[in-house]
Amino acid sequence: MNDQERMKRISRRSFFWAAAALGGTYEVWRKLNDSANAAGLIAPLRKGLEYSQGVWSKAIDPYRKVRTYTEADVTTERLNSFIGMPGNLDAGAWRLAVEGVYGRTKPVELTLSEILAMPSLTMTTEFFCIEGWSVIQTFKGVPFVEFMKRYPPGTLSGKAPDVDGNPDDLSPYVYMETPPKKRGEVASAQDYSDRPYYVGLDMRSARHVQTMLCYEMNGKPLTPEHGAPLRLVIPVKYGVKNIKRIGLIRYQKTQPGDYWAEQGYDWFAGV
Repeated sequence: MNDQERMKRISRRSFFWAAAALGGTYEVWRKLNDSANAAGLIAPLRKGLEYSQGVWSKAIDPYRKVRTYTEADVTTERLNSFIGMPGNLDAGAWRLAVEGVYGRTKPVELTLSEILAMPSLTMTTEFFCIEGWSVIQTFKGVPFVEFMKRYPPGTLSGKAPDVDGNPDDLSPYVYMETPPKKRGEVASAQDYSDRPYYVGLDMRSARHVQTMLCYEMNGKPLTPEHGAPLRLVIPVKYGVKNIKRIGLIRYQKTQPGDYWAEQGYDWFAGV
């Protein structure tokens, strides 16, 4: 066999391999494209996110702090998203409802004054947006783990909860939602949804020592745009989980819904 014939044979073989690879790639793409949707994503991709969630949710260390900064490191405030916050806030009428509290058959209702009376934490941490930007801000509020000691979740065993001593027995999820829109309330020009905003959290992340129910930012009470009177600050999650203007907290045993996860984003959303 001369060199010319050998080159022709190699070229034919390469062509067949390339055709087979292209056909296989197309078949995989077709099956993915034709697969059923699951919570805003095609099922195989959703399965991938769920697998990642299972791994990273167990890797979260509730006692390992994220990096903190000095007040000299604070950057310019930035506004983002007004979903679930239509109209003007009536701070005097605002109440926080807490459901799923151990030993309670009805929701607990708390005023801002009652929350301000709880132990507080001040920290300067970095807030990461899923869009790719970040800011460093100083937050003050009630550590969520301290809040849970006063209003503890139910347990898997039915026994009295021990937030510090037996955290794995606590209801494994926390759901938070903005207050319902009032009848006749007009949405602001920046608000582009009449739906409430809601997030689901795994208990290990909710118990993180820097997760807080925040009422002050950079030494001042929260503004309505930043989620007054109470918002979540959870540095181990992207901004989509840092819900503003909380109206409801619910402890529950099943994984709760999540506004952006239902539109195809990662439910866990860990930084």
